[in-house]
Amino acid sequence: MRHLPPLNALRAFESAARNLSFAAAGKELFVTASAVSHQVKTLEEYLGLSLFSRSKRKVALTPAGEQYLTSVRHAFDEIEMATQRLTENQESNVVKISVAPNFLTRWLMPRMARFQALYPDIELEINASMGLLDFDRTSTDMAVYFGSGEWDDIEVHFLRRVMLVPVCSPQLLDGELPLEKPEDLAKHTLIYVSKRKWEWENWLQQSGVDFISARGSLQMSSGQLATAAAQEGLGVALADSTLTSREIKSGQLVVPFDIQLDTNRAFYLVYRKQRPLTVGMKAFKEWLMSEM
Repeated sequence: MRHLPPLNALRAFESAARNLSFAAAGKELFVTASAVSHQVKTLEEYLGLSLFSRSKRKVALTPAGEQYLTSVRHAFDEIEMATQRLTENQESNVVKISVAPNFLTRWLMPRMARFQALYPDIELEINASMGLLDFDRTSTDMAVYFGSGEWDDIEVHFLRRVMLVPVCSPQLLDGELPLEKPEDLAKHTLIYVSKRKWEWENWLQQSGVDFISARGSLQMSSGQLATAAAQEGLGVALADSTLTSREIKSGQLVVPFDIQLDTNRAFYLVYRKQRPLTVGMKAFKEWLMSEM
């Protein structure tokens, strides 16, 4: 059996402490200020210490009251969020999704017609975002993350490992400085993703090429921009073969060397921990994992 203080008294204390007023707490709880004061007094007697210092015009929290408020407020927040999770509309067909931009434009968008054909009644609201979400403080239902898969307090479902291959424009491949073997990359500009410069070094090492000083280098802030630069003939980039499959199939990009680098990272579908899935969320999850 739990040894809990009177719950009505806790509620009165949290309201009075948050408002620093018994009268304001009374209005919030639809009781009199005197009733709030009585409940707080009951709690203080239970705890054996004072939570408020009282004067004629105002009340203030004691150090013990400030400490207790932090824990009580956190407990109430947890109860409130748990209640919201259980009372969310499980029949909702609207799904709010946050997706990494490169994944969105190069993989998800070209396949959206397939999803709409299968689930015409499901409405997707898609937002492009690179950052991690606090699902307790956002209306977003699900997200596609890129990374190691080691994130706390969320449900994580593996989608696909990211494998990189070199890509460039066909004009570059057939130009004055042909790419016939990996060592030929020394004659070309290597396009880096600024936060992942190690990728080229690892690919060259895996390909049996000693460290080379390329003719030049170009840094981009994202894989999406690096791939676009390669498509414009600015150099050779490392790109995920699945995300660039349309450009490769159409001949806008070519793969000079079919040597894949395992990044030890992947795409994952994530959502709030232990959240019951709505009808729309279930449909999107099943479709996405099937497509992958």
